[in-house]
Amino acid sequence: MTNAFTLPPINQIDDYDPNSLSVDEARRIIHRYLTPITRTEEIAIYDALYRITAEDILAPFAVPDHDNSAMDGYAFHSRELVTPQVSLRVVGSVYAGHPFVGEIHAGEALRIMTGAVIPSSVDTVIMQEAVRREGEQIDFAAQGVRAGQNIRRRGEDISQGSVAVARGSQITPAHMGLIASLGMKSVKVFQPLKVAFFSTGDELTPVGQTLEAGQIYDSNRYSLKGLLSSLNLECRDLGIVRDNPEHLKHVFNEASQWADVIISSGGVSVGDADFVKTLMAELGQVVFWKLAMKPGRPLAYGKIHQSHFFGLPGNPVAVMVTFYQFVQHALRLLSGQVITHRAPQVRYPLAENIKKAPGRMEFQRGIVFQNEQGEWLVKSTGNQSSGVLSSMTQANCFIVLPMECGSLNRGEWVEVELFNGIV
Repeated sequence: MTNAFTLPPINQIDDYDPNSLSVDEARRIIHRYLTPITRTEEIAIYDALYRITAEDILAPFAVPDHDNSAMDGYAFHSRELVTPQVSLRVVGSVYAGHPFVGEIHAGEALRIMTGAVIPSSVDTVIMQEAVRREGEQIDFAAQGVRAGQNIRRRGEDISQGSVAVARGSQITPAHMGLIASLGMKSVKVFQPLKVAFFSTGDELTPVGQTLEAGQIYDSNRYSLKGLLSSLNLECRDLGIVRDNPEHLKHVFNEASQWADVIISSGGVSVGDADFVKTLMAELGQVVFWKLAMKPGRPLAYGKIHQSHFFGLPGNPVAVMVTFYQFVQHALRLLSGQVITHRAPQVRYPLAENIKKAPGRMEFQRGIVFQNEQGEWLVKSTGNQSSGVLSSMTQANCFIVLPMECGSLNRGEWVEVELFNGIV
């Protein structure tokens, strides 16, 4: 479980209006209550991809721990550069992993390979393509050759004792290689965040069963499973919960005993069978439940006992939009990841007109593409109904339209969030 958290009284939240919170206000309020988990474990570097570091990783030695050659070539002392044309005698070779023993004197050079230790008696490397060699003699022009060139200095990458990987970093393939270069076999990381999720609604039928009149297949749990799996979490799928307050209460109570975060889809609007908000108030606290956004207006956030709770809309597209815009970022922060800013939005001109009414922020599904003239444009996927899930498979971005924005014409520039850049 996460650390216990207490939400302040509603009247202590600045500019609070549960009926019409803006997207930015909702993000700010959620962020206020996100205390990262403290559970940690030690795991092998080999298995650490995308895990979150639980402590600063300090370099036990400098990387590299010696001056070495940046390329194949010839090492010599820069004092040889006093004449326009340099001629030197090659007196030996040095390879990576096999340091040279001896001294290099005036008029001498050393054949050296990439990564080989630079002997103390030389200070410059010239690439092999820049010299002419005959037998044991090399010749090259001094012009353009700089003292100290083509040498990787000790500690150039990481100085000894410095922070090589900061606490709260998500381990990437590059981090794995970097940590291994420090000789470390394991790393301390936060344990995976525990997330329970389910769908609500009497109309839902599990896939594989025959649909009865008025029923639909439950697709939201599959979308959520995919979205959650990409975040390296420990997940429990609690299935379909029927529109029964006692059944829903039981599921909430059971889930809160295990989960750091509970996510539901459906049941958070104002219908007679929408019990989620009422149970939130009974079992925990409601922070907000409606936003000035489209799709995704009925979004609930609060707690069930000591578990964070996100009540997502029931429409399939709205589930994904609200997850991208609110839940994903919150889960990363709760997992211990340090995130200093959201992914930047990029701007593209519209390839066609877009309809929108002022008053709500909209996240329209869009397609960024390149036309025959090589220009990058963005267009809508078409029907923006929150039930048209196929539009999410066609889209590669959200077209972000501010609250005050109205309809836009072809050629006007809009903000775009690329799906692979949303955090």
